[in-house]
Amino acid sequence: MKATKLNRRAMLASAAAATSLALLPRVAMAKELLRMSTLGPGTSPNLVMTTFANIVNRELPDYEIQINATGAATRHVLEVAMGKTQFCMTSPALHALMSNQKAMFAKLDQAPALSKKLRAVLNFPMGVYHIAVYESSGIKSLDDVRGKRVFLGPPGGAAFATMKRLFQAVAGLEEGKDYEAVKLGWDAAAASFQDGNLDVYCNPTNAPSPVLTQIAVTNPIRFLGIPDDKLETDGVKALANRPGFGLGTLPAGVYGDNQQNEGDVTTLRVTVGIVTNEDADEAMIYDMTKSFFAGVADMGDSAPWLMAVNPEAAVADINMPLHPGALRALEELGVAVPDVARM
Repeated sequence: MKATKLNRRAMLASAAAATSLALLPRVAMAKELLRMSTLGPGTSPNLVMTTFANIVNRELPDYEIQINATGAATRHVLEVAMGKTQFCMTSPALHALMSNQKAMFAKLDQAPALSKKLRAVLNFPMGVYHIAVYESSGIKSLDDVRGKRVFLGPPGGAAFATMKRLFQAVAGLEEGKDYEAVKLGWDAAAASFQDGNLDVYCNPTNAPSPVLTQIAVTNPIRFLGIPDDKLETDGVKALANRPGFGLGTLPAGVYGDNQQNEGDVTTLRVTVGIVTNEDADEAMIYDMTKSFFAGVADMGDSAPWLMAVNPEAAVADINMPLHPGALRALEELGVAVPDVARM
């Protein structure tokens, strides 16, 4: 009899526990944690992709995107292709290099096959390459960089490779021989430049960059660019004609009175994007894409730097297939999707 009572009590306790579990919020139990890799704070990709994550986390309670802002885009894109990370920033240029096993992918035999596992969610303008120096450095042009400490971008990344080639094309300067390329991540480099430990700081971002705006409040700064007599050289044209690249303008005065440039600066512009793996759930990517653009539209004048992030820009310079969920969402938003972005 005693055993029967104990068994009955155990059954009732188990039933109560099961009922309590069933009554827990369904969203909390179903939430899927997703990782999104991007560049460091202060860069356009970080701002856009953090906004993407915030909108998704707010509007789609079944998902939680966590931002990883360390490391280089080269590693991030490989992790997404291998299914280790759900989203990352990439660029048309980086995708072309990966597809053709060139540059930083030259020694990776699996690169072309891995590139085929990537699907675009959306593209957006990253901005223009800023090549910043303090006015007190006396550096007026890329020719003056000889013997200086320079941050080109994180080692092994696309920004590093681009700036290395630009310095060579414009001024004939060879990295490691004519100047020291300091090996740092985005965060550490910004702090190092602020502390005066770098002579030249390169950052591809929309203007005005929060990092450089903060510096320009109290320090006269100058931006180096591509002189007119170098625009038609083979080296510069090769850089500007790559997928997702072109010539851009950094306006005089965009950083206030402490910007020492007498006129606009010609530099490189670049398009980047958010990519995922081909196996990502179609309904999830569709919901995220629609929610993101709805959220951006609602932000309106409160975030002017987002003005260029819109559905039409989502397919600018695109050179890989869109994920089916993103394709459906963009077509519903009235975007004319080019054939290259279709499967």
